[in-house]
Amino acid sequence: MKILIINGPNLNFLGIREKGIYGNQDYSVLLDMIEEKAKALDIKVEIFQSNSEGEIIDAVQRAYLDKLDGIIINPGAYTHYSYAISDALASVTMAKIEVHISNIHQREEFRHKSVTAPHCNGQISGFGLEGYLLAMEAMVNICRKAN
Repeated sequence: MKILIINGPNLNFLGIREKGIYGNQDYSVLLDMIEEKAKALDIKVEIFQSNSEGEIIDAVQRAYLDKLDGIIINPGAYTHYSYAISDALASVTMAKIEVHISNIHQREEFRHKSVTAPHCNGQISGFGLEGYLLAMEAMVNICRKAN
């Protein structure tokens, strides 16, 4: 099983930006956590980060063309207004899970709406970096049930 984890804008600045919301751990800690969890789950994982909407869309399309089993995506601020990423997610048939470090439903009103989540199997938010690990477990379960 191989999944793609897509991190959108500013996630590479973990540990630098808004520590009260996103914590003190930097992006490399997240990458290490993901790699360790992938080994424990016996899956392959590819991690991609971009601050550019088009590159995120290209990554979604590549995952489909490469026949990956699923996508875990944290679209960052694009969650709330990128109909282009939403359309890309809608166009691919593999399992998809949206993840957010903070609880977007407890933040500013504009963050409460996700235009990307309707095209995902589910959404995990508010569990910090651990949300990625929960999403990985859920993805494995979804994919194994599908086979």
